[in-house]
Amino acid sequence: MVSKKTVAVIFGGQSSEHEVSRTSAVMMLQALDKEKYQVLSVGITKKGQWLIYNGPVEHVKTGEWEKFGTPVSLSPDATKKCFLKIVGGNVKEIPVDVVIPVLHGAWGEDGTIQGLLEMAQIPYVGCGVLASAVSMDKVYTKMIAKAARIPQAKYLWLHKNDLEEKRERILDHAEKKLGYPCFVKPSNAGSSVGISKAKNREQLSAALDFAAGYDRKVIIEEAIDAREFECAVLGNEEPMVSGVGEVLSAAEFYDYDAKYNNSDSRTVIPAEVEEEKTEEMRRIARKIFRAVDGSGLARVDFFIDKKTGRVLFNELNTMPGFTPISMYPMLWVQAGMTETELMDRFIELALKRDSGIRG
Repeated sequence: MVSKKTVAVIFGGQSSEHEVSRTSAVMMLQALDKEKYQVLSVGITKKGQWLIYNGPVEHVKTGEWEKFGTPVSLSPDATKKCFLKIVGGNVKEIPVDVVIPVLHGAWGEDGTIQGLLEMAQIPYVGCGVLASAVSMDKVYTKMIAKAARIPQAKYLWLHKNDLEEKRERILDHAEKKLGYPCFVKPSNAGSSVGISKAKNREQLSAALDFAAGYDRKVIIEEAIDAREFECAVLGNEEPMVSGVGEVLSAAEFYDYDAKYNNSDSRTVIPAEVEEEKTEEMRRIARKIFRAVDGSGLARVDFFIDKKTGRVLFNELNTMPGFTPISMYPMLWVQAGMTETELMDRFIELALKRDSGIRG
């Protein structure tokens, strides 16, 4: 009889997407085949405390899990490959075969926990340190896309400190190069957190301050009257790319509230778009995934300019949401893969990358 692999699902975290991470974790925990895997639930509180939790999965979503968790830490000792559970002053080693870091945003999706897992030499689901870091940072993603000759919207970027002495020059430059309206975003933030649409100089100045509250780098991007699309990538060096879904936002743009709190926002799968546009988006998705050295999974987002019909790359998300309204799992379900099969594939890809096998 083949022994079960121990799979640890790490959720929560210290980012602004803590609650979304917990919701994603619930769906993943429910989808994992308990006949194949011994599943560990490890949560990170907003203060950064790690707790192992063995209660009802519903408490993960509500946040009640914290009341019943036991302190635990991940050992960086590569000879151990384990968590260290602390009970009554005693330390117990809990070996683990693979980790699913379902952490969205900072201190999880940005290469930080990936680096810790690399040191511990524990296989993990998703992109590695480099791909996670550059994809989380929109400035560097755009630089890589430009180098790869992938079409995207015009943009400018600046450091937070620039606003103190160069604000007027920045505003002048943005008005000349991008015009109004334009979007302002923190470079490192997910789920559309910290984003504003500026329609004049006063709004642009305020938007820069707002975005700078989330990150030390800020992007100003031209506003395009566009339809928004997403597709899913699955694999390592030779990834599969799903069909394409369309996002129909109930708000002026698809910000955090429109995405998670407005029931009028919806997705259309498969997207009602010309086949040649679908294939172009799938081709670009594969290209940018490989350009950032992606592995495991990613969601790639696009615009189609309503005036010109041009397909424009928007961003790449290395640990996309896995909630009931998330596009990533829905795209693969539409393609005929169950959520349980998708989890199996995630784990298979993590183990293949760890062993150096191409997949």
